[in-house]
Amino acid sequence: MLEKVKQLLGINPKKVGNQLIISCEKLERRVALLEDGTLEEYNIERDTDRNIVGSIFKGKVKNIEHGLKAMFVDIGFEKNAFLHFWDALPGLDSGVEEVNRASERKNRKKITAKDVPDIYPVGSDVMVQVTKGPISNKGPRITTNISLAGRYLVLMPHNDQSGISRKIEDPKERERLRQILQKLDIPEGMGVIIRTIGEGQRARYFVRDLSLLLEQWRQIETTFKSRPAPAVLFQEPDLIDRTVRDFLTDEIDAVYCDDEAAVQRMQDLVGQISSRSKRRVVYYNDSSPVFERFGVQKQIDDAFHRQVWLKCGGYIVIDETEAMIAIDVNTGRNKGTKDVERTILQTNLEAADEISRQLRLRNIGGLIIGDFIDMKNRKDQQMVYNRMKERLKRDKAKTHVLPISPLGLMEMTRQRAQESLTGSMFMVCPYCNGRAVVKSPMTMSVEIQRTLHAVLRKKPDIHDIRVIVNPEVLNRLKTEDEELLVEIERKYSGRLTFRTDPTFHHEKFVLLDAQTNQELKA
Repeated sequence: MLEKVKQLLGINPKKVGNQLIISCEKLERRVALLEDGTLEEYNIERDTDRNIVGSIFKGKVKNIEHGLKAMFVDIGFEKNAFLHFWDALPGLDSGVEEVNRASERKNRKKITAKDVPDIYPVGSDVMVQVTKGPISNKGPRITTNISLAGRYLVLMPHNDQSGISRKIEDPKERERLRQILQKLDIPEGMGVIIRTIGEGQRARYFVRDLSLLLEQWRQIETTFKSRPAPAVLFQEPDLIDRTVRDFLTDEIDAVYCDDEAAVQRMQDLVGQISSRSKRRVVYYNDSSPVFERFGVQKQIDDAFHRQVWLKCGGYIVIDETEAMIAIDVNTGRNKGTKDVERTILQTNLEAADEISRQLRLRNIGGLIIGDFIDMKNRKDQQMVYNRMKERLKRDKAKTHVLPISPLGLMEMTRQRAQESLTGSMFMVCPYCNGRAVVKSPMTMSVEIQRTLHAVLRKKPDIHDIRVIVNPEVLNRLKTEDEELLVEIERKYSGRLTFRTDPTFHHEKFVLLDAQTNQELKA
C-alpha cells in the first residue's frame, strides 16, 4: 500500500531521469543533483557559514598598492578585501559572445588600469561585489563590475556591453536570442547577458526577468546612497533560492524536499514562472531520511574518500595541498585484456570522467595536476584530453585545461570562489596538526634514549628517572629496545621506570626525577 502511495506522489528512486534531492536540517541544508541515480552535484549550506560570493557591499578604499596594481577595501570584515586594478575595469567574461545594440555606447572615454587610482582614491566610497570568499588567511576578492543574476538574464548595471552565453551552441537559437536582446528595453549604460538556461525560452520571460532585476538594482542604489560604508547592499540568496534559480531547469524531472516550508517557498518561486514546474516540487514525508531513500548518502560517503574507485577496477587518488590539487590515476584491479594499451586508455578515460565529477562534488579549485597512466599513442592522449574538455563543459565554475604533457601530466585550473567542501566540513587534525602522519614508535624510542643520555650526562647526581609515554611507544620500549635501556642504566648507574598515559599524544613523553617528581629537561 505504501509503495502505491509513493508511486502516486511520483516518488520512485529507481526512476531514470534528473532529480534534485534537498535535505533541510536545523544546522545544515544539503542539495544533491542525481542524473539517472548518479550523484553529479552536491552543495551544503550551514547556519554558521557566511557565503558572501555574489553579495554586494559599499566599501571604503583603505590603501592603494601601486606595486601590486591593487587596492584594499574595507567592506566590514576582519581582513580588507582585495581589488585588483583589472577587476575595476568594465568587460565581458570570455564565456560570453558580445552582441552590439544600436543604443550602446556614446563614444565614451576608455578607462585603463592607470585611471583606477584616480577614480577610487584612498578614503573614497566604492560599490563592490565579492567574486571570491575568504580562504585560509586571505581576505575576500572583489570587483566593481557588478552583476545581478536572474532566472534567464544577468544584469550588469556598470557595463554597457551585452552578450549571450557561449554554452548555447545552436546557431538558429543564438540568432533568435540576438533579436530578443536587441528589442529589450535596457537603460543606457547598462548591459545584460542571456544565461544558458535562457535557451528556448519565450521573449516575455526575458522582459519580466529584466524588470525584476532593474527593480532590485534600484533598491541597491537607494541603500548605497543612504548608508555609510562599510555596508551590505545585497546578500546573495540562500541555498534554497539559489537552487531554484540555477538548478531547477526543464531538464529536472522532479524535486524532493523533506521540509514543508522550503517546498512551499520553492513552489511560490517557481509558480511565478511556470505552473507545470511548480508540480515538479514534491514534499517528501517518509520515515526513511530522504538522502538514504534515494541512495545519496552512500554515494557521498564513497565519493569523498582520498581513494575513489572506477568502474573498470582502476582508481584515482586525490590530495589537496596549499598550492595545488594532485590527482593520481592507477590501474588498480583493472588487468583488462592482453592489450595493455587498451586497458590503460579505458582506465584513463574513466578517470577523466570521475575527475571532472569530483571537482564539482568537492568544489575544489585552483591549480590541478592530473597524473594519468603513461600512454605511448598520441591519439590516445588526445582522446583523454578531449574527454576531459567535454566533461568540464557542464561545470558552472570557469575551467581551463591543457593537453597531456610528455610526462603524462594534465594541467588544469578551476575557478576557486570559496572553500572546498573538505575545507568547510573538516578541521585540521589536532593530533597531527594537519601533517597526516605522526612519528613512529621506533623514532620515539630513539628520541627518548637520546634525551635520557643528555639528561644523565648533564645531571650526574640524578640516578632514578621515571619516564611517562604513550602506551604504543612503551610497547616498543619493552619488547624491542629493552636491552638498550638496560645498557643506559649500567652506563650511568641509574634506574629507569616507565609509566603509560593513554591521554598522551603519540609524540609526547615526560622525564621526571623519581625522588622529587620534578620534570627533567635535556
